[in-house]
Amino acid sequence: MQLHRSDFIEVVAKALEAAGGSPHGIDLEITESLLMEDIAANAVKMHALKEMGVDIAIDDFGTGYSSLSYLAKLPLDALKIDRTFINTLVSEQQSMTIVSTIISLAHTLKMIVVAEGVETSEQAKMLHLLRCEQVQGYYYAKPVPWAEVFQYERAVSPAA
Repeated sequence: MQLHRSDFIEVVAKALEAAGGSPHGIDLEITESLLMEDIAANAVKMHALKEMGVDIAIDDFGTGYSSLSYLAKLPLDALKIDRTFINTLVSEQQSMTIVSTIISLAHTLKMIVVAEGVETSEQAKMLHLLRCEQVQGYYYAKPVPWAEVFQYERAVSPAA
């Protein structure tokens, strides 16, 4: 909902400044449906974010009513495939076809693809075969409180 604020770009700029000025590692996720509510105004904001060096991902892709012409014109870095397609990826041919098409589309537009809601090894294997670069889900880890994030990082780090 922050995207609706008229001072959204200024708020992000101040947050980046307070964090040391570097947008490295900052990804903003905008849901497909929110993006399409006011595409013209949101496109201006997204271009301003890109000028600051912020990466932008479209979340829940495939569940809204996006225009492919806008998708090609917006400064996007990633598409996040909604978990509803991942849930039935292995069991329904239509889901696999949709996921494969989204991955191909994103790659053609030079975007990274993130699959949300991966819960099984079969889903993970299929996404790997379809050339999906990143995955999220309980198969890999359950959400953890912020205070535990760095403990988890040390536990899975090769240097640990």
